[in-house]
Amino acid sequence: MARIYEDLTVAIRRSKVTLMVLAVLLLLVLIFYWKIQVLDHQKYWKMAEANRIREFPLEAPRGLILDRQKVILAENAPSFKVSLIREAISDYDQTLIELSQLLGLSQEDLRKRIDRYRFLPTFEPIVIKDNLKLEEVSIIEARKDEFPEIKLEVEPKRFYPFGQTGAHLIGYLQEVSVDELRTQPEKQWRAGEMVGKSGLEKQYNDQLAGRDGKIQEIVDSLGRPRAEISRTEPQPGHNLELTIDFDLQRKAEALLQGREGAIVVLDPRSGDCLVWASSPSYDPNRFINRFSAEEWLAIINDPGKPLENRVIRGLYSPGSTFKIVMALAALNEGVITENSTFFCSGSIKIYNKEFACWFKPGHGQLNLPEAIKNSCNVYFYQLGRRLDIDTIAAYARMMGLGQKTEIDLPGEKEGLVPSTDWKRKFLRQAWFPGETISVAIGQGPLLVTPLQMAYLTSLVANRGKKIRPHLVKSREEPPAVSRIDLPESIIEKVVEGMWRSVNNQGTGQGAYQPGFDVCGKTGSTQLISRETAERLSQTGGELKKTHSWFTGFAPRHNPEVVVTVLVEFGGMGGETAAPIAGKIFQAYREKYVR
Repeated sequence: MARIYEDLTVAIRRSKVTLMVLAVLLLLVLIFYWKIQVLDHQKYWKMAEANRIREFPLEAPRGLILDRQKVILAENAPSFKVSLIREAISDYDQTLIELSQLLGLSQEDLRKRIDRYRFLPTFEPIVIKDNLKLEEVSIIEARKDEFPEIKLEVEPKRFYPFGQTGAHLIGYLQEVSVDELRTQPEKQWRAGEMVGKSGLEKQYNDQLAGRDGKIQEIVDSLGRPRAEISRTEPQPGHNLELTIDFDLQRKAEALLQGREGAIVVLDPRSGDCLVWASSPSYDPNRFINRFSAEEWLAIINDPGKPLENRVIRGLYSPGSTFKIVMALAALNEGVITENSTFFCSGSIKIYNKEFACWFKPGHGQLNLPEAIKNSCNVYFYQLGRRLDIDTIAAYARMMGLGQKTEIDLPGEKEGLVPSTDWKRKFLRQAWFPGETISVAIGQGPLLVTPLQMAYLTSLVANRGKKIRPHLVKSREEPPAVSRIDLPESIIEKVVEGMWRSVNNQGTGQGAYQPGFDVCGKTGSTQLISRETAERLSQTGGELKKTHSWFTGFAPRHNPEVVVTVLVEFGGMGGETAAPIAGKIFQAYREKYVR
C-alpha cells in the first residue's frame, strides 16, 4: 500500500516568516525597554519624582533704586499670590467653578489666565491671582486641604513710594509676556514673573533682579504637601544708586504740572543727570498688579501719552536754540566775526521770498552777541545764506545732534539733521537753498530731543569738552577727556551772547538769578506758518501756541549745572521756558552753592 506524504513546504515557509516577525517584534520591545531604562532613565526618573516631589521658586527681592542722597525711589513690599498647578487637577471644569468662587474671579477670566500658559509643562505653577487681601489669604489658608492644586505664596512686590515722581527714568515692571517666554528661553523666566519693561528697571533688569531660590517638598497622592526636603534661599538683586537729585526732581516736576514737556538738568563736569522730568507722568505702581489687555489699551491710548519719555523720545524742532550751532559754524568757518553786523528791519527778502523776524519792528543793526541776546531771526537768515546745509549739518552732528547720546536708558531716538544726502535718499529730491534759511533758525526738517539740547549746552559750558550723560553712578574710572574740534575762543564769543540774553534784558531774562551768572538761549518752535497763524487769528480759528524752549548753564565761568526746558504749546521761550529754568537754577543754587 503506497504511503501518501503531505507536502508541508508552505507551512514551514509561513512558520519561518512568523518566527522572523516575532523575533523582530521582540527585538523592538527589547530596544524600547532599553531606551526607557538606559537612555531615558533621567527623564522618567524626574517624572516619577515629580509625582512625589514638587518644586517651587522663591522669588528674589529686587535691588533698591536710590537717588544720589540715598532717598529710596523703588523698594519692595511683601505681598501674597496664589498659583495653580494643573497636573494636580482631577476635574478641570469643576475645579474652575470652585476656584472662581474661592478667589472671587469669573470663570471666564480664570480660564483665560490658565489657557494663556497652556504651552508650559503642567507641573509649572501659574499665577492666577496676586496682591491678595488678608481676608482672602485667611480663606485660602483655611481651605488649602480642599484645594491641593493651588499654592499660596509670599512674593516681594515692587513699590514706588513717590508714585509719579521720576516714573520715566525709573520705569516699571510688568508680567513677562507669553511671546518672551517662547522666544527668549535663555532668560529662564518663569510664567508670571515680573520683569523690567521700561526705564532703569528694564536697562538694569539683570542687575536688579537677583537670583531666585527654590523649595522642594514631598506631596501625597492627592498633591498635598507633607514635608520639606530642601530649600535654597534667594539672592537679592543689587541696588542702583542714581545721579538724580530727588529734591530738584520734585521741583522740576511741580513746575511742569499740568503741562506737556520735559526738563533735563546735567552736571557738565561729570555728565551726572540731576533731573529727568517728562510730563504728563504716570504711576508705575499701576503696572505691578497683573491687569487685563483692556486696561493696558486704556493707558497707551491716553491722548496725553503719559508713557512717552519725552526727554529721549520726544522729537521737536529746536527753534532759536539752534542759533548756538549756527553762530559756532559761522565763526569757525570765517563767514563772520564777533563784530560782524547785519541790519534787521523786521523782515528780509532772500531768494525772492519774504522771511520775517519774530520782532516785527526789527532789531536794527546787530553784531553776533546782540543777535544771540535778542534772538534776531534776520541776523541768522544771513548766516543761513552764507553757509550751505551740509556744513551746518556737520557742525550740528559735532555738537551731538542727529545721534544718540548713549544715555543708560532704552528707547532713545536719534533725531534728524537734514542734509543734501538725506533729502536725496529719503525724499528723492534735491535740496533747495531756501530750505537752508529755515534750518538757520531751527525750523524745517530739523528734529532734536531735550537730552540732545542739554548735551549740546554742556559742550558750550565746557568750552568744547565732552561728557557722557548718565543716570547711574559709575564705579569705574571716568573716561579720558576729549574735545570737539572748536577753539575755546570761538565758543567764548557765543557764551558772551548767551550771557547777555539772560543778564542784559535779552529774550532769556526770565532765567536771571542775581549773582549766579546764568547763560542761556531761548527758542520758540513754530508749529504752523506765520501766514496760517495770521489767517486763523482773523477768522477766529483756534491758534495753537508754539513750543517753548530754554537751554542754558551757570555760572558763566567754571559751570556747575546745565538746565534744558521744553514746554509743548508753551508760547515764546522767554515767556514760559526761561522762567521755569530760572526757578530750577534758583533751587540748585540754594541747595549746592555756598
